[in-house]
Amino acid sequence: MTIATAARDALAQEFVQFSLDCGVLKFGEFKTKAGRLSPYFFNAGLFDDGAKLGRLASFYAQRLVKSGIEFDMVFGPAYKGIPLGAAVTIELARLGKTVPFAYNRKEAKDHGEGGHLVGAPLQGRVLIVDDVMSAGTAARESIALIEAAGATPHAVAIALDRQEMATEKQADGSTRDVPHSAVQYVRDTLGLQVCAIAELSDLLDYLAARPGHDMGEHLARVQAYRDRYGVR
Repeated sequence: MTIATAARDALAQEFVQFSLDCGVLKFGEFKTKAGRLSPYFFNAGLFDDGAKLGRLASFYAQRLVKSGIEFDMVFGPAYKGIPLGAAVTIELARLGKTVPFAYNRKEAKDHGEGGHLVGAPLQGRVLIVDDVMSAGTAARESIALIEAAGATPHAVAIALDRQEMATEKQADGSTRDVPHSAVQYVRDTLGLQVCAIAELSDLLDYLAARPGHDMGEHLARVQAYRDRYGVR
């Protein structure tokens, strides 16, 4: 293991612990948007006070710095991406990297300045900040907005990469699993760099290092879920 990998693992493990402490990461049985029964659930909306949001932004900023990804501004897609993008921009400025920030409205404003976009003009290489990526739909919508404004969608930063197969909607309204994750689709097909604070593999490492009864049971269930729906 290289020093860089060890540092990445340490940051990811700290983030998993933080998410558990905040009740953001939970174990049980949860139905995902794809209709799967997942043994864990990650709800970034529960980073719900100033201390939690500030520390979350610190994790994002540390991961971005370690990734070496270069960008000129931050974009927060409505709705969860708005506070996340703002907080990350503040933390980056604290670390010495001051960049502009913008976000979008779901509905266009028809008075005042009008339009869908708020904040700094979209320009240069844009970093999109969001919580998780389920199907890549939100990323595609952000990419369209950024390109329409004449800027370049360059990278995406997320909190957790679930490392599981995405789904595609069929003509009859049903869905089918595809052999790539949303992160892989955004990276390999749409051409954006993706930076995640932690991945499902990091959660498995966390559980494996704590072999108590509850953690061992969670490990078995999460591993079985990954065996069924996971991607490399």
